[in-house]
Amino acid sequence: MLTTNPFDDDKLREECGVFGVFGSPDAAALTALGLHALQHRGQEAAGIVSYDGEDFPAHRASGQVGDIFGSEDVIKSLQGHRAIGHVRYSTAGGKGLRNVQPLFADFEFGGLAIAHNGNLTNALAVRERLVKRGSIFQSTSDTETFIHLIATSLYEKIVDRLIDAIRQVEGAYSLVVMTQKKLIGVRDPLGVRPLVLGKLNDSYILSSETVGLDIVGAEFIRDIEPGEIVEITDDGLKSIKPFKPVKSRFCIFEHVYFARPDSIVEGTSVYDVRKNIGRELALESGVDADVVVPIPDSGVPSALGYAEASGVPFELGIIRNHYVGRTFIEPTDQIRHLGVKLKHNANPGKLKGKRVILVDDSIVRGTTSTKIVDLVRQAGAAEVHMRIASPPTTNPCFYGVDTPSKEKLMAANHDIESMAKIIGVDSLAFVTIDGLYRAAGLPGRDNDSPAFCDACFTGDYPIRLVDHQAENKDRKLSQLVERQSA
Repeated sequence: MLTTNPFDDDKLREECGVFGVFGSPDAAALTALGLHALQHRGQEAAGIVSYDGEDFPAHRASGQVGDIFGSEDVIKSLQGHRAIGHVRYSTAGGKGLRNVQPLFADFEFGGLAIAHNGNLTNALAVRERLVKRGSIFQSTSDTETFIHLIATSLYEKIVDRLIDAIRQVEGAYSLVVMTQKKLIGVRDPLGVRPLVLGKLNDSYILSSETVGLDIVGAEFIRDIEPGEIVEITDDGLKSIKPFKPVKSRFCIFEHVYFARPDSIVEGTSVYDVRKNIGRELALESGVDADVVVPIPDSGVPSALGYAEASGVPFELGIIRNHYVGRTFIEPTDQIRHLGVKLKHNANPGKLKGKRVILVDDSIVRGTTSTKIVDLVRQAGAAEVHMRIASPPTTNPCFYGVDTPSKEKLMAANHDIESMAKIIGVDSLAFVTIDGLYRAAGLPGRDNDSPAFCDACFTGDYPIRLVDHQAENKDRKLSQLVERQSA
C-alpha cells in the first residue's frame, strides 16, 4: 500500500552544498549567507569552521541554516578572515553530529577543516586499509577518509598531501579545505559535482552554485574545472591540475532538479534547460488538453516550456504550502491519510471539468505522484495526463545522491503503461534521454562518449563502484549510536 505520509516528498535527495571565503573580516557571516542560498542541497544539518589567526572556531548542528546561524552571538563567535561551511543531507555515513561537516583535524603542519559534496565509491575499501594501518575513525562519513589519507601521506606540503589523498579515492567530490594559510577548492576528475569560483572585492569565494555568489553580491569568475585544485593564499590564486585530462561527466540531474533554477551551471542557465525540457516533452508526447499544471515547485519551469510549445494554457492548478513543519502534529493514521493537503492543495476553479496535463521533474517511488493525481481528480478534472521532465529513473546513484534501492524505484520494476495504471493517470510520458540532452544544448546523447553522468537513467556508471561490488556490498561499519538532544 502506498504511503500517504505528508513528509514523504518522494524525491531524489540533494547531495550537499559547500561554501568557502578567503580574505574577508565578515567571512563567517558571508558563509552563513552562502549556505542559506544552498539550503536546497541539504536540510538535515549545517556547519561553519573559521580561522581567527590562532584557533579554528566552529559551530555545527542539526537543522536548517536560519535556525543554526540566526543568532548574532553565533556569528560573532566565528571570528577570522576565512571560513568554510557545509549543508548536509546524509548520503554516506548516516545521521549524527559526528558526521556533520566541516570536519576538522590537527596535523603536524597545523589544523585543517574540510567539507565535501559528493560520495566516494571506494571509501569502505580505503577505510579498511587505513584501519589496518592504525587509523582511528571518529565518524562514519566517507569525508573522513580524506583526513586520514592526508595524515598518513609522506609528502611535506599540504597541497601535495591532498593530491596524494585524492589519487587514492574514487567517486564524485567537490571539496573546500581550509588551513592556517590557505583555502583550497577541489573537483573530481570527471567533474560530476559542481564547484564555482567568485570574488567579492579582494575576497575569493568558493560555492557549489552561483546562487551562493549572488546572495553575497560576489562576481562569478568561473567554474572550477574537472580535476582541478585551486589554492588561495594571501599571494593570490594558483591552479593545479594533477590529473590527466578526461572527458567530463557532469551530473545531468543538477539540471533536472538539484540546482536552484536561478543558478548557472557549467555555463548554462538551469531555468532555461528546464523550460527546454518542457518544450521537448510537448514535441515528443503532446496530448489534447485544456490546461498545463505544474506540480510545484520543481515542475514549474518545465510546465511553462510545455505550455509555450503546445499552446495549452498554463495555470497554477496546485498550490503548495511552503510552511509545513515536521513536528507540528502527531502523524496518526487519520492525519497521514489527509496529509497530502498539508503540502499541496488543489485549485478547483482551474481543474474542474478540465483535461489536465500535470508536469513534474521525476518519478522515484511513485508515492507523491499517486497522491497528487488523486487530489486533482477529486477537484473534478475530466482527464489527467502526466508528463515527466526526465527519463525514467531506473538505477540508484552512488555519487552523492540519496536514492532508493533499485527494488523501490517504480520505473525499474514497471513499464510505463503499468506505472500509469498505478499512479492513476490517463496517460504518462517521460522526456527521452536524447530530448534531455537536446534541452541542455546538445544534439542528443552520444552513447560512445556521453557528455553527462546519467547513470540513474541509463545504468552507465562512469566511475567504478568498488564498495558496491558483490564481495564488498555487505560490509558494515561499526557505529556509535548517539541520542540526539533537543
